[in-house]
Amino acid sequence: MDRIWAPWRIQYILGDKRDENGECIFCAKPRSEDLRKELVLLKRDKCYVCMNLYPYNAGHLMVCPYQHAHCITELDAETNAEVMAAAQLMLPVLRSVMNCQGFNIGYNIGKAAGAGIEEHLHLHIIPRWAGDSNILPVLSDTRVISEHIEETWERLRRGLAEHGIADSPNRA
Repeated sequence: MDRIWAPWRIQYILGDKRDENGECIFCAKPRSEDLRKELVLLKRDKCYVCMNLYPYNAGHLMVCPYQHAHCITELDAETNAEVMAAAQLMLPVLRSVMNCQGFNIGYNIGKAAGAGIEEHLHLHIIPRWAGDSNILPVLSDTRVISEHIEETWERLRRGLAEHGIADSPNRA
């Protein structure tokens, strides 16, 4: 059996899950006036897309419902559908901007499943390339992300515009 190790995530797992006002960070992010600082890429009616501050790979995104819920069973069908629709919108953008060859997409529901912030559900979209994992993370607990996250944010925002994808008028 192969094992996947992500020791750099411990900072994320042990870090604060609340903002300076004590609010869930995923509830607070989309209301910020500085979406670049919060790494929010796209706002839809029922969810938003942001970059993962502690990515597995460059371009690691999360689709977060505005509703504070810890499981998909707590979301109505419309919200679940919009989360998947937002993910669907992001795949061609990631392909063109990041030149990725595949994706891992999914939820980590509960601590036992690897959820770093289990109280607020979010769908992960992780771009993948052939050979994107190497010996460095195994030997030195180090993951190489080849571009600063804010530069990736800028490129993805341009990619959204190039694909004609804009914020929902209700959330702009």
